[in-house]
This record gives sequence, C-alpha cells and structure tokens, in this order.
Amino acid sequence: MQLEMRGEPGLRQEMQGRTVLVVDDEAIIRELCAKVIKNHRILEAASGEEALEILGREAIDVVLTDVMMPVMDGLDLLKKIKEEDPAQPVVIMTGFADKDVILRALKADADDFISKPINLLQLRTTIDRVLEKKALREELHNLKRMDRLKTEFLGLVSHKLKTPTTAISLFIQNLVQGIGDPQDQGFQQTLKMILEESTYLESLIQDLLFFSEVILREGPPRLAQVDPSAVCRQSVKDIYPRAAARNISLDLHLPADLPLILTDREQLAFILHALLDNAIKFTPLGGQVTLAGEIIPEAVRLKIRDTGAGIAPEERARVFEKFYQIDPAHSGQVRGFGLGLFYARSFVQNLGGKLILESESGVGTTAVLSLPRA
Repeated sequence: MQLEMRGEPGLRQEMQGRTVLVVDDEAIIRELCAKVIKNHRILEAASGEEALEILGREAIDVVLTDVMMPVMDGLDLLKKIKEEDPAQPVVIMTGFADKDVILRALKADADDFISKPINLLQLRTTIDRVLEKKALREELHNLKRMDRLKTEFLGLVSHKLKTPTTAISLFIQNLVQGIGDPQDQGFQQTLKMILEESTYLESLIQDLLFFSEVILREGPPRLAQVDPSAVCRQSVKDIYPRAAARNISLDLHLPADLPLILTDREQLAFILHALLDNAIKFTPLGGQVTLAGEIIPEAVRLKIRDTGAGIAPEERARVFEKFYQIDPAHSGQVRGFGLGLFYARSFVQNLGGKLILESESGVGTTAVLSLPRA
C-alpha cells in the first residue's frame, strides 16, 4: 500500500530523508522498523545509553523507542532527552494495556505512541505525522525569527539614515532661503561637511543593500566548492574605493596554490567584506590593511591585519555583540550599523570555521579566519 503524506508540497519534500533513531534491545524489532520507514535515514541503538551517545553526536529528527529495556528503560530515556532538548520529538512504543506507562510518558512530554504488537501502517503514519509537526514548528520558528530580524534591521536603518539626511536637508533649506555666502570660509566648511555626509549616506545605502541580501536570506548555508582566492580578490576590489578615500594602502597576499574550500560563497563574501570594512574604518588616514592567506592542515586561513589603534581589553569581549560599536574618539556618532562582526562570526560558525581577533593597543588588530578545505 502506498501512503500519501499530508501537508503542503514544500513540507513533504522537507520531511523526506529525515533521520530517525530506533531504540530497542531486540534487533528484530529494530530491523522491522527500519524496513517500514526506509524512506528516511535510520540509525539504531540497542539501549538507552547507546541512544544518548548517538544523540550527542548526530542530529536526530525523531526518536522511536521501546519502553521495556534493561538498565535504562524508554521512559528514563524520554526524560533525559527532554531535559537536554525539550523540542526533540520522541515516539514511545508500548502496549495498549500499559495505561500507567502511557500516563507517565504523557507527563514526560512524549510526542506520540505506537501500540504493540506493531502495526506497520500505524508505524509509518505516526512517524510521518510527528515529522510533519516538527517541520511545521521549524517553519513557524523561522518565520518568527525572520520577522524579528526585519523589525530590528528596519529600526536600525531608520536611525542611522536620519542623521545624514537631516544635515543635508537643513543645508539645502538654507540655500533655498538664500542664507550663506559661497565665498565665506564657514560656508565652504559646511559644504565640505555636507559632501562627506552625502558620501557616508551613499555608503550606508550600499551596506544596507549588501546586508539585506545576505542577512535576511532564508535557509541553511548553500555549500559548494569555492575558490577562496577569487572571493578574496573580488572583496578587495569591492572595498578598495573606501580604502582609497582614506589614503589607506590595501594589500593582498595569497599563495598560488590556495585550495578549494567547502563553503557558502555569498556568506564568505559577507565575512570578508565585514572584516575588511571594519579594518579600514578603524585604521587612521595613510595606514595599511592587509589580507593574507595561508594553508594549514585541513583548512585555509585568511588574516585581515590593520594598523589601527587596536581594541581596548575591556571591549574585546563585546565586539561580536549585535549593534555594539567601538567609539575610539568618544564622539557618540559611530558610523555603520554594528552588524558586521556579529553576522560574520555567526556565518563562520555555520560554515564550520573559526574567527578570532588578535589585537594590541597602539599596534593594530588582526582578524584570523579559518575555514575547512573541500
């Protein structure tokens, strides 16, 4: 008999190939369950202890466990799983007559039940039902997260754009009213300030477009084999105008044989852009920023080094916080959105890499990025 999965087409596709952990001390039961739900990846455990060990190193979508097992029974396993991850779906296999077991399992937040002796149709439909609920919960969670991100992002954008647009608007209003002498030194200084604000506004809009494309993109990383040298060269090319505007030397040093890495190209470009932009922002006029690469065992390491003032020890623990920005001049007017380092580290972690900052006051800062080779 062919069973049709309920729900939307997108959910059906998402539910295919999920990982199910079957826990039973009887091998024949485990084999039977594996054959019935063969459209999923099946892992097996002969005991509760073995199941916990697998859960500690594998991402499991549903745990299907028997109750009657030696040493650690199914209810004890259920309790331990829910203590570690309350959202982890667990399905209990038990007999119809075990009302006390069912009641205790419900109190421990079991997600569903399968009666013994096992009905094959019931087994498939129960697993599919639990997976569908899990997929719906994940979709709802992602929607809420994206909505929260968009709200925070729009609030930050409106705050950051308000200052330069207000300054430019006031200056234009004065021009319309005939206030100010173009030959006056104060007028020329104000004009210079407005030009700087216009340039800053343009850079904010560019960052806004760049950030929104990557940060608000839904779904997991799009992993592929990527040439890090090509991404580094493009990132340096894109950021070069900002360095040139501050008379900062921007150098690129990459070995000729830099290997491919398994990564998300867009997220890697975001990481490099954020690190380079940060280095340029905090390097004084006439300073130097360098992007260098090297090959280490099982990884590619990229270093972005600047000749800025460095990061004070009390601020190093906070630089990766969302919206936090260093204000070395104590002006209260910090440029940028304060999102670059936060999302750079988040993306690096999602890609299985590592990002650390090495800084020394008065010498500069080096961002060290390591990503696994393909």
